[in-house]
This record gives sequence, structure tokens and C-alpha cells, in this order.
Amino acid sequence: MGKTLFDKVWDTHVVDTIKDGPQILYIDKHLIHEVTSPQAFNELEQRGVPIFRPDQIVATADHNTPTTNQHLPVKDELSRNQLAQLSENCKKNNITLYELGHKYNGIVHVMAPELGITQPGMTMVCGDSHTSTHGAFGTIAFGIGTSQVAQVFASQCLLLTKPKSLRVTVNGKLKNGVLPKDVILYIISKLGTNSGTGYFCEYAGDVFKNMSMEGRMTVCNMSIEMGARGGMIAPDQKTFDYIEGREFAPKGEAFNKKVAYWKTLPTDKDAKFDKEYHFEASDIEPMVTYGTNPGMGIKISGSIPKDTNASFQKALDYMNFKAGESLIDKPINFVFIGSCTNSRIEDFRVAANYIKGKRKADNVTAWLVPGSKQVEAQIIEEGLKDIFENAGFELRQPGCSACLAMNDDKIPQGEYCVSTSNRNFEGRQGQGSRTILASPLVAAATAVKGKIVDITKQQLN
Repeated sequence: MGKTLFDKVWDTHVVDTIKDGPQILYIDKHLIHEVTSPQAFNELEQRGVPIFRPDQIVATADHNTPTTNQHLPVKDELSRNQLAQLSENCKKNNITLYELGHKYNGIVHVMAPELGITQPGMTMVCGDSHTSTHGAFGTIAFGIGTSQVAQVFASQCLLLTKPKSLRVTVNGKLKNGVLPKDVILYIISKLGTNSGTGYFCEYAGDVFKNMSMEGRMTVCNMSIEMGARGGMIAPDQKTFDYIEGREFAPKGEAFNKKVAYWKTLPTDKDAKFDKEYHFEASDIEPMVTYGTNPGMGIKISGSIPKDTNASFQKALDYMNFKAGESLIDKPINFVFIGSCTNSRIEDFRVAANYIKGKRKADNVTAWLVPGSKQVEAQIIEEGLKDIFENAGFELRQPGCSACLAMNDDKIPQGEYCVSTSNRNFEGRQGQGSRTILASPLVAAATAVKGKIVDITKQQLN
């Protein structure tokens, strides 16, 4: 029997197998940031255990960072201390760090791919659940807890039970205005938030083959939201072209040798998956969420379903929505385009293309937050900054920003925010805030109109 992409990468990284138990998996790259690493560093220091392979670790500051005046000292004491601790730990242990202001600084899941750190066939981990983003390259990438961060620091390995395999296939051609974010929100709305529990998911079919690498990253990023350990897409020519020439990508003959290996990774035709799902691209439309988990999503033209479940009703009560209600024309005062899901240059091009020549609604506060210093530079170079600022949008500096209420960018209590981030849990963007997940296109249209509009009824370029 043939092997899946997941099997091929996993099996080549197994160091040892405990009899009738878990396996020891070697980790190629360990990404860290300021929030989940301090405790792990402390644990090793207290035990007198050195960092085993510091050259396999890359650090960035992203979660607690402000997105304005980054040249000034950080005002918040907790954030300032965490950033200082990260700098100190990295310096002490000879770990590469892209701190605030560095030209390579950015959200961990944005800067690593754009620097060529992320490559097919790797195993990658980070103390962050959306590490699954890197699976877009045919990489086994997943989030780990602080105790596992310490385990990788000490041994460059993890003790793990191999997950089962799941494949989601989407064939056909997407309608105009349907973006990768809509594809993954549609899949999660159909399968539920626990459908992937215990599995590693591979995305296959025409839709993912035709997606850009940035779109594939958006999809893999949200694999965790359907409960999967991670998501993967087989590497192809698009992947190789994206990686070639990037700062830390292999060069010359070394790159050619890598590509020859990467071409062997896609799933064999006769490979079997433990579970399979199939969808048609023509069934997918722009999506919005109406509840307090990413599975509570509907087509933008649809209405909130009826459900007598107590937790379902609790979610609607929190959002102040009712079953049968449409979200079209719902007034919105906050819009956020950013996060490790949708803060790449392609996302801002989509937004700018819609916004150009228009003006933001007076009632809307619209934050545009690039995922890295490099994306920020591209926004300026391509003239997108002028489009945004002429339309009344606020372009901020890179960071996780309003994806999570861990920095200054919070949504006020009771307010709705149409957000391109990945989670809409209670209080995710600020205590009492109400999050509606959507694509950059839907978010841009909402900011311009001051309310949710059916973009399928609008003229799109």
C-alpha cells in the first residue's frame, strides 16, 4: 500500500518507537515567541539542562507587541518584561531572534515562510496553536504546550502518538469573490469543530492546487479550528517557486537537490486515509460566522440556523443574534484585517483592490495590521498604503494585534468586529467583544459600507 504525504514526512523523522506506545519524533525547526517560551527556558535553567540545538530555533516578538510607535519603549509593563526576557534568553542561549523593529520581525507564522525557513518535508513546532499554517508547504507543523517547548529545547525531539490521517478534497472552480478564508470556514461549518480531533488533515483537489501559497497558508492555519492536529497540502511547482531565492532557502545545486526530494513527498495514488470528505467548489460562497466558535458559520446570503442546544443558544445570546436572522445590513463599528491567517501581502492587495477610490464609513474604526516588517514594506512599495490612508483606514505596524486581547488593540465590550482572524470565542478580541470571522474582501466591504453587505451582489474586479 502507498503512503500519504503525512506518513512520508512522519516516518522519516521517527528516532525510536516505544513498544506498544508513542514514538520519539525529531523536530527540524522550533519557532518561539515571547509568550510560551519563558517558562520553558526557566525549567531548563533550573535543571541545568542546556539547549540542545540552538541553531534549529528561530525566535520572534509578536503576541504582546504594540502596533504603533514600535520605536518607543513598550508602555505595558507585562509586555515589556516578556519581550526583554525573550531577548535575554535568546542572547544567553545563542538563538536567532528577530525582535521588535528588526527587518525580519513579524508574526511567527508569517515571517518564517517568507524567509524560506519553512520548507517541505520538515517537522516544525511552536508554542502556538496556529503552527499548522506551515503545513501549506507539505510540512508536519503543529502547536505544542510549554512543557513540550522545554522537551524540544532539551532534546530536539518530542514523545508523541502518531495521529490518524484525514483527507478533505474540494474539486471544481470557486465563484468570483470566494477566497481561501471562505473555503476553510465553509469546510469547518460543514464538518464541525471536533471533526479533525485525533487526525492530521491533508487538503487535496483542484481548489487547493489552484490556490496561491498565501491562500494555502490561510487554509492550513485554520485546520486546528476543526480539531485537527494540523493540516497539510502537497508541495508542487508553486511551492518550489515561492521558496526559491528567499533568505534562508537552499541555493543553487543544494536547492535543486531539495526539489528532487520534495517531488517525492505527495501522497501515493494507492494510499489509504482513515477518513475522507469531499466538497464541490461551486457550493462555496463568501462566509461569515454568527456564533462563538469558527464552526458556527453561514454563507453571507444565508440566515442563522435554528438549534435547541443550550450551548448554541448561549452563543447566540452572547452575540445578541437570533435564529433565522440574516447578518446582511448588520451595523459594524470595528473591522480588523490582520492575524497569522490573513495578514500577508495578497490579503492587503485584495482589500486595496476593493477599497481603491472608496471611503471608509464614518462609524467604522478599521485597523490594517501587516503580518511582518516585510509585508509592511511591500504595502508601502506597491502604493497600497496611500489607497488605505486616502480611504480613512489605519495602517498599523506588524504584530498579532486585535486577533487576541493580549496587547493594546482590543475591541470594546458589546461591539461587533468583522475580523480576518481565526477565532471568535467569547472575549477573544477583548472582554465582551463580539467577533464575526470573514475574508479580507468581506472585511473591506464592511468597513466601506459600515455594515455587512452581500458582496456576491456587488461588482467585483
